[in-house]
Amino acid sequence: MMTSARIEAAAAALRGGLLVVAPTDTVYGVCAHYDSSAAVERLFTVKGRPDHKPIPLLLADTAALLRLGVTLSPPEQRLAAAFWPGPLTLIVQTPTGSEGVRVPDHEGMRELLRAVGGVMRVTSANLSGEAPALTAAEARRAFGDRVAMVLDGGPAAGGVPSSVVQIVGQQLTVLREGALSTALLRETAQL
Repeated sequence: MMTSARIEAAAAALRGGLLVVAPTDTVYGVCAHYDSSAAVERLFTVKGRPDHKPIPLLLADTAALLRLGVTLSPPEQRLAAAFWPGPLTLIVQTPTGSEGVRVPDHEGMRELLRAVGGVMRVTSANLSGEAPALTAAEARRAFGDRVAMVLDGGPAAGGVPSSVVQIVGQQLTVLREGALSTALLRETAQL
């Protein structure tokens, strides 16, 4: 159950550099505090994820983009207005490089995000190459005591990953067609 007390305990663990599993609107995710490079390194290790494969950022809301130094282009703004919160990951330019960012459509996850400053590194709760966890029990089996806690929010509603989109100039590229079709993304972005 994702009570306020459990969410605050998870936030404290994250602020302490530990990893936490929590549900999103698509699948369960393993979370690391955005400002903890040690926690992010641990996330790569625990998941068995290759170093060259970046871990996206989940945001509490679009205001969290300011913390990252990101201003969305008009087509990106149209996509964010239509699909955030929801299953859209935008590849955006930050002062330090490209980042995948998303606002999940899961109030418990957004509450956790707000409790840690609005931004976390989150990747699907599974060992690299395996199917993502759709329940807290599946996540516990995958990670055991390698995470500080697992927040149980019931079965993940989506099960389909987010669509990943990058816009450069007037060119929209769908890097992964997930919950949103390429045609819908192009129409909404007006590109």
